[in-house]
Parts: sequence; structure tokens; C-alpha cells
Amino acid sequence: MSVKRVVIIGAAGRDFHNFLTVYKDDENYEVVAFTAAQIPGIDDRGFPTELAGPRYPQGIPIVPEDDLEKVIREQQVDLCVFSYSDVDYDHVGHMLSKVNAAGADFIVLGAGDTMVASERPIVSVCAVRTGCGKSAASRAVVKTLSDAGLKVVAIRHPMPYGELAIQGVQRFATIEDLKKHDCTIEEMEEYEPHIVAGGIIYAGVDYTAIVREAEKEADVIVWDGGNNDLPFYMADLEIVLVDPHRAGDELRYFPGETNVRRADVLVVSKSGTASAEGIAAVEATAAALNPSATVVRAALPLVVEGGLEQLKGKRVLCVEDGPTLTHGGMQYGAAILAARQAGAILVDPKPFAVGEIAETFRIYPGVGDLLPAMGYGEQQMRDLQATIAAVDCDLVLIGTPIDLARVVELDKPAIRVRYEFEVLSGPSMSELLAPIVKVASS
Repeated sequence: MSVKRVVIIGAAGRDFHNFLTVYKDDENYEVVAFTAAQIPGIDDRGFPTELAGPRYPQGIPIVPEDDLEKVIREQQVDLCVFSYSDVDYDHVGHMLSKVNAAGADFIVLGAGDTMVASERPIVSVCAVRTGCGKSAASRAVVKTLSDAGLKVVAIRHPMPYGELAIQGVQRFATIEDLKKHDCTIEEMEEYEPHIVAGGIIYAGVDYTAIVREAEKEADVIVWDGGNNDLPFYMADLEIVLVDPHRAGDELRYFPGETNVRRADVLVVSKSGTASAEGIAAVEATAAALNPSATVVRAALPLVVEGGLEQLKGKRVLCVEDGPTLTHGGMQYGAAILAARQAGAILVDPKPFAVGEIAETFRIYPGVGDLLPAMGYGEQQMRDLQATIAAVDCDLVLIGTPIDLARVVELDKPAIRVRYEFEVLSGPSMSELLAPIVKVASS
């Protein structure tokens, strides 16, 4: 059998995991390149030999996805493995056609091929789209398990946007750890809330090595999934959030539908603000695709520092979580919702945007009167700071999960707003997790 030459089509996450769990040690395959999309600035580096192993003494190049067809032809590629998430089926279909026309086969690996087993119970929290409220739900799961007397460790879906050779296994227990690992804003948005709540969270590149480290200090592990990707681990309980504000996306986005079909628990998130029609639509989909799943309605109540009344009549710049607004496709977040409830006046930041922030608005023209907190690198963070400084407003309303003022210098008054998680109907979080608590406590 001849060795198949492979390109892994990715975005600095699922692609590396697929390589490490399926292709790294299989001599029937040679991975000649990764491609990179979605995340700016991740296609100017390579996958290092320290992680790739002795079969790849020069590492593996990472190239822009725009070069995929050229790579297929020049490298005589036999197989392309699609390995990123939160894209619609049209995108996946066009990618398939592009690969086939260039002369290669196109595949998507199944969940079973890439899930790693653990000796500890695992609760997985995933979603059908970016921006469903998954992070708030994950923190609620961690709190419930911790309140039951268990030692809980969270593992986050990968966000390795820096030097890969030193990002194999990362452990975050203090704010100083964020500085130690030179985290981007996007990374801090996911890690910091766990740390502030007193928890421990792991992330990195090598998720087999990561879970082995986490097992040493955990009674139970919570998989805090990213985008709408599938879990990296074999979970004892799979919780999946659906979004009634984007009803129908659970049938249009990859691999969100797969998550719905796999779920043990389906959480109809944002039920406190969604329309009755939206809630009914996603619950009908749940009943059709996965009738055995437990369905829970939940809300994401807003918490505003100092209360909503201080926003009334003020001209506010709303800063929201970047990925939720860009490839997540949302046009609002916690800050926008709080501003609307309080009767604040929204200031459009687009005329004031500079550098890479202006470029973000160009790439994602559908973003509303708000500022995505883009910070995948130092230049983006500088441009974010300069844009905020240029906006003529009374105050900055920060809807990101982190204390943005800690990493970006703000020249205006700032108020934070965040989501919490609240079950409205169906089993409580304690009831859902009771079997996990029993196993982990035995």
C-alpha cells in the first residue's frame, strides 16, 4: 500500500488534534501541510517537530487556506481532512468541490476516531454555534460539581495562537498564568472567568497529554468546548446548547447538528429573551433529531456592575466578545442587550476604527453598532485600544468575559456586564449532574 499524502484543513484547533490522534504515528499517511482559516495571523508558522514527532524532523508547514488547491497539485496530495467548525453546510460543500476538482479525496473524521478516553468522569459542554452561552453553562457545571465537594478541572477547546512548541500543555490557575503563557484577548476571555471563580483550566495543543495531567488533580473533568466543535474526549454526559435567537442554525451549521444528535441534554439557551416561535422551533428540531435527550430551558440573565440605571441616556460604546460577532454571526451580546434595556444611546465605532479593527469591519460588514474585542495579537490589541480612544462617547460598556481594562488601556469610564446561567424549566443542574457526582464520589 502506497503512503497517502494528506493536507489537514484547519484553524489552529481541531486540525492539530486530528493529526495527533489519528495521523501522527500512522505510517500509511504523510501529512504534508496544514491550512489555516478563521483566525488571523496563524498561517505564518509551522507545526513543530517537538509535537509532530520523529517522522517529521522538519515539522509540518502551515499555509493559508487560499493556497489549498496549489498545495494539492504541487504536493500530489491524495487526501484532505476537513478539521474546523462553526461553518455552514454550503461552506463545507464548496470546500469538498474545490478539493475534488484539484484531484484529492475529501473526508471528515468521525467523533469516535478522535475522542480520547479518561479514567475520570467527564462532562462535556458544547453548542450548535459560537455565542450560545456555552461558557456561562460550563461555569455553572463547574460550580455545581464543586459545591458537591468534588475537585473539578476544566479543559478548554484549543486556542493555540502563539508559539506551538511551548503550548503543548498549559495550566491556568492564576491571573499571572495568563501573562506567563502570553495569552491573547480571545484566550483570556475563556480562561479568566474560570480562574476568577477559583477554578483550574487546562488548554494547549496535545489533548491526550493535557487530560493525563488534569487527571492527576481532578475528581471530575469538564470539557469546555469551543465554536460548535465536537468533544475531544469520551464524555459520560454530553450537554449541548441550542440558540432560539438563531433557530434553524442547528440544521445548517457544521458540526452543530451532529452535537444535537449526540446530546444527552439539550439546553435551550437564552429562553428568557427569545421569542416563543424561536423556542418552539429549536425544541421541534430537538424532538425530531434526538427525542431521547433531556430538554432544559435556560436563561442568561445580565449582571451590570452598579446597575442598569447608570446607563440611561448615556452615549455608550459597546465592546463585545470578538468571535461571537465575527464567525459566530451574532449582531449583539451582553453589552448591547444591557444598553437597550437601560435606554442608552449606542455609538457606532466604525467611523473611528483603525488598522486591523477597520479590517475586521471590512471582512464582517454585518457587525452592528458595536466593537468586537479582537485581540489575536499585539497589533490587534493596539488597534483595539486606539479605536476605543478615538470613539466619542460617555462610557465604554464591556460585554467581554474578561476585565478588558487589565489588558487594554482605557481613557474613558468603563462598566462591565456579563452573563450568568439560570435554569428556567426542566431538571436543575444538580439533578442533571447527580449521576456524575455519584460516580466521582465513589
